Amino acid sequence: MKYLQNIHTHTYYCDGKDAPEDLVKEAIRLGLNAIGFSAHSASYYSDYPLPPNGTENYIKEVNRLKGVYGDQIDIFLGFEYDMYCGIDTSPFDYVLGAMHYLYMNGTFIPFDRDIANMELQINTHFGGDGMAFAKRYYKELADMPRHIKADAVAHFDTITKLCEKKRFFDYECREYLDAAFEAIHALVEKIPVFEVNTGAMSRGYRTVPYPTAPILREMQRAGAHLILTSDCHDLRTLTYAFPETLELIRSCGFGEIYYLTKSGFKAVPLY
Repeated sequence: MKYLQNIHTHTYYCDGKDAPEDLVKEAIRLGLNAIGFSAHSASYYSDYPLPPNGTENYIKEVNRLKGVYGDQIDIFLGFEYDMYCGIDTSPFDYVLGAMHYLYMNGTFIPFDRDIANMELQINTHFGGDGMAFAKRYYKELADMPRHIKADAVAHFDTITKLCEKKRFFDYECREYLDAAFEAIHALVEKIPVFEVNTGAMSRGYRTVPYPTAPILREMQRAGAHLILTSDCHDLRTLTYAFPETLELIRSCGFGEIYYLTKSGFKAVPLY
């Protein structure tokens, strides 16, 4: 089984390591049929958003690459949109809807920096109750369609990113899964495409992709469509763990995977 594209990639225009052109060349070398760039929008990280004038330069560069390499590979200009950022998405071919922070009492609360920060936020805002934090996350995530017209939901259960290092909450228990499942069913009618993401694996945080298998099985029951990405920040991880992740997707009941094309997402059978 071979997966032929990755539409969640980051370059030195935000927090990635490489130039967009180098990623295009690597995608061609790997035999991919498409690559999508998805620079971060505004977030609590000072070095994550595109810098001043960065959006304009990013757009110009990706569009330039379309002209140079368009006869060898499809190139898509995308954006990873943090839910509350309020940025105009009209210049982009697609938008990945994401949450990297909660919004409570007029304050943006980061939760995926590192273990110390995660612990601080849970203690400060949730009285040390990790499950209350998880429920709040899924409640806000379910509201994404009201804030943004996204084409796909990025890293649905990203709050589990650090939980293999420290168990902030039980992400296998019924209470947690009920909150996650409720968010799936709230989202799927408006944003039917969800990402399976190997980025936390490639950066050493996790040993499995997210979403986890129980969540993938519920997505299948809910009629969700899946795309596979590596949330690439280094061209060496452009297709990180794709073969085994495709097997996981199939084992969770999916018979197809979705690809972005110039006319939208299209299903391709898993075989």
